[in-house]
Amino acid sequence: MRLAMRPALRHATMVVAASLGFVVGTAHGDAQVIGADTVGAEAVEVRRIPAPEAHQGVAADGAYLYVVDNRTIGKYDKGSGERVGGWEGSATGPIRHLNAGLVRDGLLYAVHSNYPELPMASSIEIFHTESMEHVGSHSFGIHGGSATWLDLRDGDWWVAFVHYDNQGGLPDRGVEWSTLERFDTEWRRKAGYVFPPALVDRFRPYSNSGGIWTRDGLLYLTGHDEPELYVVRLPRAGSELEWIGTIPAPIAGQGIAADPDDPHTFYGIDRASREVVVFRVAEAVNP
Repeated sequence: MRLAMRPALRHATMVVAASLGFVVGTAHGDAQVIGADTVGAEAVEVRRIPAPEAHQGVAADGAYLYVVDNRTIGKYDKGSGERVGGWEGSATGPIRHLNAGLVRDGLLYAVHSNYPELPMASSIEIFHTESMEHVGSHSFGIHGGSATWLDLRDGDWWVAFVHYDNQGGLPDRGVEWSTLERFDTEWRRKAGYVFPPALVDRFRPYSNSGGIWTRDGLLYLTGHDEPELYVVRLPRAGSELEWIGTIPAPIAGQGIAADPDDPHTFYGIDRASREVVVFRVAEAVNP
């Protein structure tokens, strides 16, 4: 497969000191005081890899990218961009709507839901990265919303369960009911957090589609469509995540991944062009 190359596109946050916080400009041209310590950061596009599966998200290990669509996963060589394997589920099978994924120890953990069906039900579907066989599953059943992404941090699983204002949502529970939950390795719930109202409004009418913990202890989140990374951290008190900045990025929301060998390299997707976008966050955001 021929690797598509594009000139690097530079996107930068605009951060201006305010009397009681910082004003963070976004791709919409508006600004919002969010009152937290931050420094400027930029997401720089490196290249794009054509991938027909680039619809829900992407996961990465040292050598490969795993590009996720609803019922299919494509395995791509990170260097050449060639498709070297994959998995495809049946149209009538139990796996209906895969979302973001995470690779650990030779296994791909793909978040799955029955979206847009109700009541919402979610699971984690597990694939062997070498053979791309489906090798396991953990079911949440009906649990707090529709699962969209997961990550590992401090030995625990972190999973987002979201709600929607439109198709796939409940009439009495909008995006503001979305949560980030923490589980131990036996999937016992340890904690839960909500998103700040201003960020909830940013997600509407869909919700939080992707998330990854960075090595500096910050959490990068994405929405459904916007070309942005939302930088948040755990609250010092209470249940509401702290939104500390926005980084315009050359992606279109959805599931994202961090390179396991380079803390500044990230992967996202462009649904419209069906491409994986490789980009670098050139300057860290201080926690």
